[in-house]
Amino acid sequence: MGGGHTWTAVPGAAQRARTVLALAWSCAATAQGGREELTGAHTVTADGRVLLRPPEDSALGAAALCAPRGELPAVLEFADPAPVPVRDRVRARLWLAGRLTRTGDHLEFRPRRVVLRQASGSVVVDPDEFAAAVPDPLAPAEGRLLTHLADAHPDAVRRLTRLVAPDALHGAVRVRPLAVDRHGLTLRIERAWAHGDVRLPFHTPADDVTQLSERMRALLAQAGAASCPRALQRQRADGDG
Repeated sequence: MGGGHTWTAVPGAAQRARTVLALAWSCAATAQGGREELTGAHTVTADGRVLLRPPEDSALGAAALCAPRGELPAVLEFADPAPVPVRDRVRARLWLAGRLTRTGDHLEFRPRRVVLRQASGSVVVDPDEFAAAVPDPLAPAEGRLLTHLADAHPDAVRRLTRLVAPDALHGAVRVRPLAVDRHGLTLRIERAWAHGDVRLPFHTPADDVTQLSERMRALLAQAGAASCPRALQRQRADGDG
C-alpha cells in the first residue's frame, strides 16, 4: 500500500471485543448443555457486565433460578456482521464465559474469560482489560457510514483502491467497505473463489464523525495522487454478497 501513512495502529483486542459487545443485538447463551438464542434481551454495563432479561418461558431463566448457590455457569456468544453485504459477512465472534446470577428482574453475567475471534485468529482478552476498555467511538455510526459509502459513493471506493498494492488486487471482481473505526478503513477484496481484506490507516485517529470525514477526505486526496491499479478487473456497486 502506498500513500506515506505514518499511523498504523489498529484497535486493541479489548476495545474490539467491547465494540462487538456494544453493537450486538442478539446473543446465544449456553448453559447446562442447552443453547438458547436471545434477541433484544440484553444490555451492557460500563464495566462489561451483561444484563439479560430472557422471556418468561426461557429455560435459561429457570436454570439460573434453580442453580446451586444462585450461580449458573454459562457461555455467551456474540457475532459482528458487516453492515454492507459481503462474502463471509461475520467479521468477528466474541465468547464470554462466566456465571449468571439473578438480580431483581434480570440475570447478571460477569465475564471471567473472554475470547475474540477475527480473520487474523483468536485471542484471549484479559478480563480486567476487557472491563476497563470502551467501545470504538465511531461504532454507533459505522453501519450508516459504510452503507452510505457503498451505495452512494462506489466511485470513492474505486478511487481508494489506488492505495492498495497491485498484488492485493490481482483477480479482484469486487471491492466493498468492510469496516471503519477510529484508526482506519478496511476494504474487503473479493475474487472469484476467495477474498481478503486490506486496511487503509488514517494519519491520526478520529474521535467523532466530523474527524472521520476529514480522515476520509485525506485518504481520497492521497488516492487521487496515486496511479490507478491495473489489476482491478471490475467493480460492482451493487449485489448481495
